[in-house]
Order: sequence, then C-alpha cells, then structure tokens
Amino acid sequence: MADLAMQTSDVWAVVPAAGIGRRFSGDRPKQYVMLGARPIIAHVMARLAAAPGVAGIVAAVAPADPWWDAAAKGFDVVVESVDGGAERRESVLNALDHLSTFAADDDLVMVHDAVRPCVEVTDIERVVAAARCAPDGAILAAPVSDTLKRAGPEGAIADTVDRSRLWRALTPQVFPLSRLRAALRDAVRSGCAVTDEAQAMERTGARPRLVEGSPGNIKITHPEDLALARALLDGRERR
Repeated sequence: MADLAMQTSDVWAVVPAAGIGRRFSGDRPKQYVMLGARPIIAHVMARLAAAPGVAGIVAAVAPADPWWDAAAKGFDVVVESVDGGAERRESVLNALDHLSTFAADDDLVMVHDAVRPCVEVTDIERVVAAARCAPDGAILAAPVSDTLKRAGPEGAIADTVDRSRLWRALTPQVFPLSRLRAALRDAVRSGCAVTDEAQAMERTGARPRLVEGSPGNIKITHPEDLALARALLDGRERR
C-alpha cells in the first residue's frame, strides 16, 4: 500500500493512542482490549476509514508498542504510526509534525479518541462539513442533559449549575492542520495541560463550532463500558 505522502485528499485522521489506561484493568492498554473480534482501536480506525474523503490515518503509539502492528492491518486507507508522547498534546503534535511534511497547511485534520469505537460515520461527515465552513474548526459535542451540582469544600452541594449552554466535548475534533499544530506547539511550550484539541485552539482566541453528535459516541473508560459498546455495535450491524 502507498504511504500517506502519496495521497491527495485534504482530510487526514489522527488517533492519539500512546496511553496506558490507568483506570482500565487488564494486560494491555485499553485501546487494544478486544471488542468482539477486533481490538477497540481497530473499530475506531474502521469508522474513520469509512468516512468519505479521508486520505489516511496517523496513530501516535507508544515506542516499541507490541500490539500496534496487528491492529493496523486490513484497512482501505493508508495507516501509519508515529511515536507518541507522555501526554495527549505531545502525541497529537507528533502526528501533526509528520503530516506537515507533505500535507498542505489548510488541509483538515480530525483528531479522534482511540477508545471511541461507536462514532457514526454520518457524524464524522457532518463535523468535517462544518469545519470546512468554520474558520476556527468544529467539534462533535453533546448538550448536557443532567442537572449539574457544584460541590463545596466538604462535599456538600454549593449550588446548581445552569446547564442551558453546557456541552460535553466529543471527538472527532476537526481543524486546519497548521493552526492546530501551532496551537498545540504553544500549549506544549507553555506547559499548559490542555485536555483536548479544542482547548488548545481556544487558547489562541479561536471559537470552534459545536456540532451535535450521537449520544452513542461513548468513550470506553471502565471495563463495564465494553458491554455498552458491544450492544451499540451489535445494534448498528442489525440495522
């Protein structure tokens, strides 16, 4: 298969996958835990590869990762890897540095969590389309539906938070390559512990667009989340 540098699409996928999943028990990082017949990350990459116009995928994995090669086989788009960093921001930046050696500055990059295997391809299409029209990019997100309480210093309720304008950030998050790369480089240089790519962009004054995504786009964090992910994927296959 050709390498990424030979592709011509202007949409690239990045998957930060160097974490070890401290909250997830097991003999391997959670992105490699089996979900049915495939590891979680393989489901993720299959969803990204199925989205129209995606040229290829760059995953940032741990150096000498023993599970990556098996998980990266069998896709219709080019899949490559780079060494990840200690934190998500370093991993994504390493992937962007690789892409910048051949992709255009204004190409779009969509960053997706390695443990969100149930994202809908239609949602990927919608957030990419929104990012094409929004100069500051776009992210999938979900309006907060629960009543939110702010805790006081001793664990009692301090007050109830107005949820009317609150959203939960999901992925993919889609931005122009050069702008996201510059934002993450500045965050790393400043030692700012941004928790997603949108926060890095916000630090530069950008205001990414919110695109409502499916509530089934869950992040597998705990072992019990696997059963829900299996049910969601099984339901999709029966449609």
